[in-house]
Amino acid sequence: MALLLPASGLSAQDRDREEMEKQFYEALESQVERYAEQLKLEEWQVFYVDSILMHNMTALKEELESLNAARVSSSEYHLIASDKWMEETYNAFRKVLNDEQWEKYLKSGAKREKAARDKRAAKRSQ
Repeated sequence: MALLLPASGLSAQDRDREEMEKQFYEALESQVERYAEQLKLEEWQVFYVDSILMHNMTALKEELESLNAARVSSSEYHLIASDKWMEETYNAFRKVLNDEQWEKYLKSGAKREKAARDKRAAKRSQ
């Protein structure tokens, strides 16, 4: 009986991790669908937006996991990592979206988020 307990605990952890991964990818997929509908993306743009988000959000997730594994408790480091990958996404989207789509993207909150990132970056550099 004692030998089965650690194994069952491990499988519960694995199930939790799998569920979190599933939710992560579903959230990304949902975001891509929202952008596709909201910005009226063409198929090739959907491919790029999906690729950009998948790469950048996975990299952000891994960076945050590394910070957590290193027991970095300062939220500032988490915010720096988030800002870095959100800025990468912002810049990559500019290359994929046409001017009309870009304006819609900015109006959907990206402009406000960019201003907040820039403000935090300026504050850090002082």
